Amino acid sequence: MIEVELLAARLLERVVDAGGRETLRLTQAGIEVLADSLASNRASRTAHEALVERVALEMCRTGRLVWRGLSLRARVAPPAEPRAGWCMARPDVFSIRRTSVEAYLEPVVHEIKVSRADLLGDLKKREKRAAYLELGGACWYVLGTKPGGAPIARPDEIPEECGVMQASGDSLEVLRPAPRRSVERLPLHVWMALAKATPEGRPDDDSQQML
Repeated sequence: MIEVELLAARLLERVVDAGGRETLRLTQAGIEVLADSLASNRASRTAHEALVERVALEMCRTGRLVWRGLSLRARVAPPAEPRAGWCMARPDVFSIRRTSVEAYLEPVVHEIKVSRADLLGDLKKREKRAAYLELGGACWYVLGTKPGGAPIARPDEIPEECGVMQASGDSLEVLRPAPRRSVERLPLHVWMALAKATPEGRPDDDSQQML
């Protein structure tokens, strides 16, 4: 059905070779639409990565140990399912306090969103959000802005179990604090993931570059 819609929109065309075999190929209009889509996706990804870096840097400045792009397993109970299962989560920013007391680690997850469509799609994934809440004592959504500077969402559109930050200019404004829960210890598989990954380095601390 996708091919039919693209043919109807004249983004694809049917081509028959000398042997009577029929194939589909992009038209010039299809190439232009694809190029525009790629440029838009690239710009969105660049904005996302820039905001991820800002949040990671801010967490480093507060003295926390910070990781980006981790793949972590979390034990969660899917909706309407009494038994818990495992979910893979990739928090944009994961951080813990610098402390030798495991009960004081205060793990925190920051999920960054610069596109409203991406945010709304993400909010439908309850298991993913449950995984973030399981991994961190607090979970934040950090929101970007639209091209005109307007926020991509209101705080009341974000579930109450998560905090909300708004990126504005060079600042990160707290719109709603994240509820905190006590985390006595991190699971062994999380420690193993942290041990295999490289933490972010503070701007004034070159020692992290050796890890």
